[in-house]
Amino acid sequence: MAQLEHIEAIEKRLWNAADTLRANSNYASNEYFLPVMGLIFLRHAYSRFLTVKENVEANLPTRGGKTRVLTKEDFSQKSAIFLQPKAQFDHLVSLTDSDDRARAIIEAMESIEGDYASLRGVLPKSEYQELNNGVLGQLLRTLNPDELKHVSGDVFGRIYEYFLTQFADQKAHDAGEFFTPVSLVSFIANVLEPEGGTVLDPACGSGGMFVQSARFVERKNENPVDKLTFYGMEKNATTIRLAKMNLAVHGLEGDIQKAITYYEDPHELPGKADFVMANPPFNVDEIDADKVKKDPRLPFGLPGVNQKGKVSNGNYVWISYFYSYLNEHGRAGFVMSSQASSAGHAEAGVRQKLIETGDVDIMVAIRSNFFYTRSVPCELWFLNRDKPDEYRDAVLMIDARNIYRKVTRKIYDFSPEQEQNLLAIVWLYRGRTDRYLNLVAGYCRRMLDEGEGCFTARNGDGEIEPLPSFITSLDALREAVRPFLSTLPGDAPHAGALKELEDAMPAFKGDVERFQKAVSGQRTAWHGQKTTNGELKKAVDRLAPLAECSRDLIKQSDLLYKLACRLIETCENECNARNSDAWVGREITRARKAADEARQVAVEQLKQVRYFWRQAHWLTERFPEAKLCDVAGLVRLVDRTEIEANDWSLTPGRYVGVAPEEEDENFDFEEALREIHVELEDLNTEAVRLAATIKKNFEELGI
Repeated sequence: MAQLEHIEAIEKRLWNAADTLRANSNYASNEYFLPVMGLIFLRHAYSRFLTVKENVEANLPTRGGKTRVLTKEDFSQKSAIFLQPKAQFDHLVSLTDSDDRARAIIEAMESIEGDYASLRGVLPKSEYQELNNGVLGQLLRTLNPDELKHVSGDVFGRIYEYFLTQFADQKAHDAGEFFTPVSLVSFIANVLEPEGGTVLDPACGSGGMFVQSARFVERKNENPVDKLTFYGMEKNATTIRLAKMNLAVHGLEGDIQKAITYYEDPHELPGKADFVMANPPFNVDEIDADKVKKDPRLPFGLPGVNQKGKVSNGNYVWISYFYSYLNEHGRAGFVMSSQASSAGHAEAGVRQKLIETGDVDIMVAIRSNFFYTRSVPCELWFLNRDKPDEYRDAVLMIDARNIYRKVTRKIYDFSPEQEQNLLAIVWLYRGRTDRYLNLVAGYCRRMLDEGEGCFTARNGDGEIEPLPSFITSLDALREAVRPFLSTLPGDAPHAGALKELEDAMPAFKGDVERFQKAVSGQRTAWHGQKTTNGELKKAVDRLAPLAECSRDLIKQSDLLYKLACRLIETCENECNARNSDAWVGREITRARKAADEARQVAVEQLKQVRYFWRQAHWLTERFPEAKLCDVAGLVRLVDRTEIEANDWSLTPGRYVGVAPEEEDENFDFEEALREIHVELEDLNTEAVRLAATIKKNFEELGI
């Protein structure tokens, strides 16, 4: 997938713009989200259309001087949708306020549905009639920013998922339960490794499990359409539309049926699925026991019935169903309430029978706040009908509750590296030492890349030089102030601040030069690097001083900028600078702003150096022999005898113990500051939103 610089910022900007339009209209989130998702679908379809069109046209056969016209089949073979001219996004954006935009969008959707039977009745149409022409025009322009007009890869697929995330957070549809956080879905897919076969999601929501399965195949440079067959069940008709659009926006198709999975099995797949992936509703207590008691999908029997004739808790109905769908080589991965892994009474009996099959493979505990609609912790269950004999009487327990990244004050997820590190544990469990070593080596190489990027890197505007640019900007700031400083006597109030800055600059420049030489030296040494575990451990240790040096340069960068600001403030407050003709305030302000911006770029780049070293060190410190081993508070392979002694509990925290308390010197100050910043930003956003709501309410009351 092509990476777009600053995609997170673009996603956020697009969302804020679209959400502002909603806030300034009379539409609630649940009225607004489907039309918006429909337009993102169109925009993404257009991006894929243009990319494929260029490639197809270059290879079209010519006969008698005439080139064959494009056909729908040309695009289907490339996992893209053929778009008639009226369905192309640029046409819709070009419409004026005198045109009926709603009618034009409806015609665009109808033309796509006319060409693709799988999308008939799926795309939003009548919903656009509820939005006025001006709002639609703004929305079309918002979703068509210049920087996204020529991108490649799955950028709009990411944006589609981002908007699903935001609408889930607002509970815009079905209480937000249609969406499973991407980091959890990605982790499930990468543990299951669905290389080919039948993938079933009996509670498919918006189809995220299918999308992440397809991405796993794409990373192997294979076409998921050729390798995977998707089947889904979902009870909500609107959610089915979201799922089919989500599949289409990623160039995929699936057989998604409207069904209440407790009582219906439209695909008739028991014993036939290669992979089962799901995030079902938790703790449902309204399943009619009489309707399901003879269901062949309950091989371990009913988990318990209350006095009302209802299944006391539906968790083990789901778990039993997932197990029953697997073929003899099948694997399942699903999200489940943390209550299920240690539930008692009849549920414990079902769990015992499941464990005794030997097919429970891995349990992963996830902390609270990973979901948008519920703050409770959960667990990821993995079943494997084809477990190696040596592990049939054991379960890998991973407690990942201390592994997370704060996205907002209320929402956490895994960073890409945290997900990879957890996957590395699974690889070691499966004997894939090569993958583990490649990950460690990759982190080391990435660290060196980021180190070189401190001197030459690329962003959306071209090539940049973070550290040299910061030094240049500081020199420019000092030059801007110098004419005024030359008018002051040596013992003026500014003298102390000036001396500190003048003393610090040469030291910083020298440290930057030494850092560059160290990066270059380590890069040269890496050319002969062996990737055996012992040699990689030595490499991680060898790179530690470089990581610390990058951290020191961050502190120095921040200090230098503060010293420069202190000098300016001293001149203004104690040396009467503003009344001097030698003080060019506008130029100094501009230079100060430029220095701050350059500092931020340099600091962010330096952080990446130590960040990737820390990932490598995290792995080698916990798994020094490149073999699976017990790590207190993180992972343990537990045999069935111990599980039986613990009431057949599958709760990881019960087995892995508690991690030793880290020493203060390992406290990550930068990460703590980042979390404080995230929390403050989230609080500010909430304050702005609340103020707007109060203002609108007062206006409606005529106050």
